Amino acid sequence: MIPQLDPIDRALLTEIQSAFPVEHRPFAALGQKLRISEQECLTRVERLKREQVIRQLSAIFDTRSLGYQSTLAAMKVDPAYVDEAAEAINQHPGVSHNYKRNDPFNIWFTVAVPPTDSLERTIQTLHALTKAEDTIILPTLRLYKIGVKLDLTGQAPSTESDEDIYDERRRMVQKPPLSGQDIALIRITQEDLPLLEMSYAVWAEQAGVTEEELFAWTRHMQQVGYLRRFAAILYHRNAGFLANAMVVWQIPEDQVDDVGTQMAQFRQVSHCYRRPVYPNWPYPLFTMLHAPTHSACMEVVKRIEDTVGQFPHKSLFSTKEYKKTRVKYFTPELDEWWKRVGSQVHFVH
Repeated sequence: MIPQLDPIDRALLTEIQSAFPVEHRPFAALGQKLRISEQECLTRVERLKREQVIRQLSAIFDTRSLGYQSTLAAMKVDPAYVDEAAEAINQHPGVSHNYKRNDPFNIWFTVAVPPTDSLERTIQTLHALTKAEDTIILPTLRLYKIGVKLDLTGQAPSTESDEDIYDERRRMVQKPPLSGQDIALIRITQEDLPLLEMSYAVWAEQAGVTEEELFAWTRHMQQVGYLRRFAAILYHRNAGFLANAMVVWQIPEDQVDDVGTQMAQFRQVSHCYRRPVYPNWPYPLFTMLHAPTHSACMEVVKRIEDTVGQFPHKSLFSTKEYKKTRVKYFTPELDEWWKRVGSQVHFVH
């Protein structure tokens, strides 16, 4: 049963997907923006987490900027074993998203590994574990947009400005190497924010720094592109967005960048990427759409076509969510996974 959301809930949820205050009393600051008290704001967030509308409230880091390699991958698996295969994929700690979709390539997942590991070896190992018939690796060649910001108010404009869109340019900033303290703070702030009046004081104490030092660190990490934002991630279905479609577009090579930039401006497009093509997969442009219904997703596709022109495309709807979580950085789980699967995939080279 989908939780009932009143107008204040909807305004709150829309706001905290874009940015959550990073200051001494964040719920007071957020409440002031929504014209409610600090305590009411905190109580609402607690309830929305309990009702599984808010999935996580934390720092959101840029995987590639941290030195991690990541990719989208698609597998063609015997439909009789698709759930079993998905469960095997889910065991990898770097798998953050895993969906069944309505396509012969029926399993779609994203996986990230640290610089010390091999992304290609990881995919080969997962291919062997799942006994997939075919696997294609679809890393990001260019990022036009990333960031799910669902409008629950119905008042947001249908398009977004360049300033609203997190794209590749932020990644190009020269970055200082991560220090030991940076890694310690990443480990802390990637976890759920404590739901207290002075949330960040808890994190600062864990890290052995002052709140002011923590706030200065977050500003610096955002400026250099390691940190995308502090924000909430929602359970889409419980927030009323029952459909998501990964629309893949067959665009001529010389038009992909221009079309991708235009598609990224649609608010309902949360992700827009250029990816490699293969003889059995001629779609270089990927857009993720979120809407309340299947038909509403298709209406967005129609509006996109009206703007950028008509190109061959496929709309791949998720028919089952196997896994959706945030990647945890600089943790020991990956070594443990390799120890578990090593004996099972000794034949993989």
